[in-house]
Amino acid sequence: MASREDGEIGVSIAKLGDDDDDARESLISKGKESVSMVLFSTFVAVCGSFEFGSCIGFSAPAQADLRKDLDLSLSEYGLFGSLMNFGAMIGAVASGPTSDFIGRKGAMRASAIICTIGWLAIYFAQGAVLLDLGRFATGYGIGVLSYVVPIFIAEITPKNLRGALTTLNQLMITVGIAVAFIIGALVSWRTLALTGIVPCFVLLVGLVFIPESPRWLAKIGRRKEFEDACQILRGKDADISAEVQEIQEHIDTLETLPKGRVQDLFQWNYIRPVIIGVGLMVFQQFGGVNGIIFYSSETFAAAGFSSARLATILLGLTQIPVTILGAIFLDRTGRRPLLMISASGTFLGTFQAGLSFYFRDHNMYTDWAPILAVSGMLTYLGSFSIGMGAIPWVIMSEIFPLNIKGIAGSLVTLVNWSGSWCTSYSFNFLMSWNSAGTFFIYAIINALTVVFVAKMVPETKGRTLEEIHASMSPHTRI
Repeated sequence: MASREDGEIGVSIAKLGDDDDDARESLISKGKESVSMVLFSTFVAVCGSFEFGSCIGFSAPAQADLRKDLDLSLSEYGLFGSLMNFGAMIGAVASGPTSDFIGRKGAMRASAIICTIGWLAIYFAQGAVLLDLGRFATGYGIGVLSYVVPIFIAEITPKNLRGALTTLNQLMITVGIAVAFIIGALVSWRTLALTGIVPCFVLLVGLVFIPESPRWLAKIGRRKEFEDACQILRGKDADISAEVQEIQEHIDTLETLPKGRVQDLFQWNYIRPVIIGVGLMVFQQFGGVNGIIFYSSETFAAAGFSSARLATILLGLTQIPVTILGAIFLDRTGRRPLLMISASGTFLGTFQAGLSFYFRDHNMYTDWAPILAVSGMLTYLGSFSIGMGAIPWVIMSEIFPLNIKGIAGSLVTLVNWSGSWCTSYSFNFLMSWNSAGTFFIYAIINALTVVFVAKMVPETKGRTLEEIHASMSPHTRI
């Protein structure tokens, strides 16, 4: 959508005669903006997303050697794997107040420092205690990053680039997982822990050279710094007056709305978007994603695949191109169709993996069972990456009205990390109970996801936020 300034420039240009070439060129150049600082700032911020992926991807390649070196039982390693999610739950709850109090840059800086401390604790660990403390610290750090990175990117980018640049957050999480899988297959788990510090270092250095979020500066009343940040992001020659006015008007509007409370989420006006937001996160996590990613190496070995590390690398590499495809098709096919395709694929993948373990347990098709397990998990993760990984977060950002968006976003994020913790903690116990049954349970949940999307989730593509809110409840306040 064109800004008011663009419209004024267009009218002025139309009024110029053929002899006014210099004036015409001057007016056209007035509307141009430099995006170099926006791109650089986005690159710095998504180092936090890469760190997020590095933390998630650490468990799978490290599991066997780490358990052997530190003599950890299955339950002790299960606790270690899940503590990242528990820390992330606390970090997610603290992320909103933290980023509001010390700023988006301050929150990213603090998270990078905490993650660095966590990785060093893991590297020097000689037993379960220091190992678990390090895992909890990295979890807390990425819990904050999972909120503040996409918020920062959305707040610094112009409208025409916001969608494309925001998707880099999910892509870099995927790249971080893939890199951890690949490096973890080649080096020891202690060395892999040290590689997790690299994106933290790049983030800390990069934050020195980028501006703070203009919207946060406007929100806390630092007008001069707010305007300076806008000018830096848009280029020294850009006219930022229209954008500054628009942001300030938006901040003024927010201040007139009542502050959202937890009990407001259960009002009739808001219950449907809350059910959709929470429901998508429940199905996303309890479909098995973190259990499959965290413990993929051991799962492949249990399935009888001869090269578990090779399969783990393939699992990581599969996510990158599929995530890119999902970002490309998101605004073309719409949210609902892509979610339906994604959920159907995750059902097929987990059902395949369940069959492979069933065949193995009953000595049926022994030559094909390992291949079926690998193909099933690749199908699952590829399908997850194309839709169920990113789209629930996109829809969550679209369906909540302004006055409850903060509290509703915190609830949805907490549900997401709680589900992630439950899945990662229970996975090894479920696999010990019944490997085939574990994947069949995930298959049932993924099948129910298709039904939930078909019955509850609205299509939000090509609609304004006001239209989305009105369609979900005629009494919604925006």
